[in-house]
Amino acid sequence: MRQTLILTFLALAAVAQAQIRQERNLDKWQFSRDGKDWQQVDVPHDWAITGPFDRKWDIQHLAIEQDGQTEAVDHTGRSGALPWIGKGEYRTTFNLPAGTKHTMLYFDGAMSEPVVYVNGREAGRWMYGYNAFRLDITPYVKAGENEVRVLLNNQEESSRWYPGAGLYRPVTLITAGEARIDPWATVFKTLSLAGNKAQLYVETQATTAKGKGATRLAVRLLDANGRLVAQKNLAANAQGTANAQLNIANAKAWSPEQPYLYTLEINLYQGNKLADRLRQRVGIRTVAVSKEHGFQLNGQSRKFKGVCLHHDLGPLGAAVNKAAIIRQIRLMKDMGVDAIRTSHNMPSQMQMQVCDSMGMMVMAESFDAWKEPKVKNGYNLFYDQWWRKDLENLIRGHRNHPSIVMWSIGNEIPEQWNKEGAQRAKDMTNYCHQLDNTRPVTCGGDNPKANTECGFYAALDVPGFNYRVHLYDELISKQPQGFILGSETTSTVSSRGVYKFPIKEKKMATYDDGQCSSYDVECCGWSNLPDDDMIAQDDHSFTIGQFIWTGIDYLGEPTPYYSYWPSRSSYFGALDLAGLPKDRFYLYRSVWNEKQPTLHLLPHWTWPGREGQVTPVYCYTSYPEAELFVNGQSQGRIKKDKASRLDRYRLRWNDVVYQPGELKVVAYDANGKPAAQQVVRTAGEPHHLVVQADKSSLAADGQDLLYLTVSMVDKDGNLCPDANDELTFDVSGAAKFKAVCNGDATSLEMFHLPHMRLFHGQLVVTVQSNKTKGKVKMTVKAPSRNISTVWGN
Repeated sequence: MRQTLILTFLALAAVAQAQIRQERNLDKWQFSRDGKDWQQVDVPHDWAITGPFDRKWDIQHLAIEQDGQTEAVDHTGRSGALPWIGKGEYRTTFNLPAGTKHTMLYFDGAMSEPVVYVNGREAGRWMYGYNAFRLDITPYVKAGENEVRVLLNNQEESSRWYPGAGLYRPVTLITAGEARIDPWATVFKTLSLAGNKAQLYVETQATTAKGKGATRLAVRLLDANGRLVAQKNLAANAQGTANAQLNIANAKAWSPEQPYLYTLEINLYQGNKLADRLRQRVGIRTVAVSKEHGFQLNGQSRKFKGVCLHHDLGPLGAAVNKAAIIRQIRLMKDMGVDAIRTSHNMPSQMQMQVCDSMGMMVMAESFDAWKEPKVKNGYNLFYDQWWRKDLENLIRGHRNHPSIVMWSIGNEIPEQWNKEGAQRAKDMTNYCHQLDNTRPVTCGGDNPKANTECGFYAALDVPGFNYRVHLYDELISKQPQGFILGSETTSTVSSRGVYKFPIKEKKMATYDDGQCSSYDVECCGWSNLPDDDMIAQDDHSFTIGQFIWTGIDYLGEPTPYYSYWPSRSSYFGALDLAGLPKDRFYLYRSVWNEKQPTLHLLPHWTWPGREGQVTPVYCYTSYPEAELFVNGQSQGRIKKDKASRLDRYRLRWNDVVYQPGELKVVAYDANGKPAAQQVVRTAGEPHHLVVQADKSSLAADGQDLLYLTVSMVDKDGNLCPDANDELTFDVSGAAKFKAVCNGDATSLEMFHLPHMRLFHGQLVVTVQSNKTKGKVKMTVKAPSRNISTVWGN
């Protein structure tokens, strides 16, 4: 099944009589909200992302204690202001050949509370919409045509963010013979790694067919070029279990810098016939945490440069797509990120496949709540009966991914500060260890003092501090582990291209336009500025890194605009909902990306009406010093100041007076020599549109995506930072229009319609391949200015 990565089963001519396992992606379904009106949809599918946005959807009247609220207020966009609540039904058919011995359905996630019927009979159900589950439907199927129906129910006030709705992850049909390997019972782990010598452990379990001869298993490990590097023949015991150790002489370790993958191949034979074949992509690497060395990957200490990511893909909603995930990870790696936290839910197999292949460490999270509720219809309804089953599916289904380096059993659990919560944390940590003894377990807590005093942190392998960086020094001596992880940090808020004057450090600041300032001096009531966590990470040996909240904006939680309308997505991201970098992206990049230099000026330099007024200029750069010029006049050459909180990682010219013209910065290296420069000019009137693609080709598979950034510029090519023209899009050729997003958290324009306003001069159009080879053309128009352009590859 679609387990750890690629499971490819080959039917060989020599074993034509054996029924080799086959996979089929069930992607064509009929969908209905009322059981009467049906439409054809492709799965993965999110029924709510096409809207419309409305403040009435899941309006929640409550006080969020974690946010410091003491009185209940209306939260109008908390879960995205999209129509995800209610019931939905999917149905499809498939054909089975006569003599099929074993049939299974694999759901990588279904939102939510799925009940599955096969040929009119209930075949099984699950409760947690984020978890993968498998159903043996052999007793319910027949030769010929079979029908699958899936009923889903999304309850109101069951989420704190946009969860999506429907069959938002793949559904796979698996058929196999009587003799077969269980991928979820297959374990690959690195016992030791010294230099280039590795000792590996492989365990698997097979179901055998009686009277078909002796059972044996052949284990093979292939390198990235398909060359055999190790093999061993095994005999299964009476329970069908077999294990082996493999020794590799020239092992290549997996890491974010070199994500080298091997292929584990296990062949199951009965008699002389091949009965099943399993292939998984795996990596050789070790993980450890200790007081002496902190977090270690492959024996080397390092600190996480991590981000938290919610599961939605912006304008695509919750419907998972590989190309969209690849783009996310590419953007994160450019920022210098080496780890993500799957906040606050279990990841998809597709996301972990991409993290394996692109080199991104992962903290795989499980729950946002346990027995005590955060929202009235959350996981608290299922905790007692389901937490073991949910953790088992998470770990058994994902434990062979080299990218996953840590399990998280929860986030800011309400019972984190009492003995009952500490005992639950201990029970869940122990259960994770039973299923996987190679990775540490953590849980994010936002009340570190209480977490410490009640024993909650002591129950974990890694104490996760959500914010409260000011308590690190006070509480480190009370952590038995001897180190602290910033499991969630900063919660800085900003809107791309928006700057508020005068510049002041503020918490929970709100404005009439529903936006936040991109001078990066505004944060939430419970949090702090990015600089504080960077200082803690750099200056304290006992910290093992951080996961900022968040890498990319997401649907829902428009803090600090709880009741403001319209506002339906977050402001936390270093990139906006369209995937366009905010200024803060470059602040992190200047510190975290050690391979490429960073030089970035803010704000823009087009301020009609601000002539003669103080307009501070910031520079985010990896260089130690720089000189600023306005129309050729020096504003001073300054260095970063380690003794100053806001000048340690930023260069700031706080007294610059705005004059239209040219803003230029010259950066100097450690030897004081000029190394780079950037120029920002005052923009003239909008003149034409520029389109830039995120890649040069599009696979003709019907799934691949191309992201096209559209910018309004003046006659000289300068971005017009206040342009908000409505654009229209017409896509033809080998692709079709899929979605558009401008990154504006207050916009109620629908993503799936081919028109949208620019937000501060830019937006991003997503086009999807249509299974034909050829060129892609997009015509973009700004009707009010009679401007148009044609882009084509």
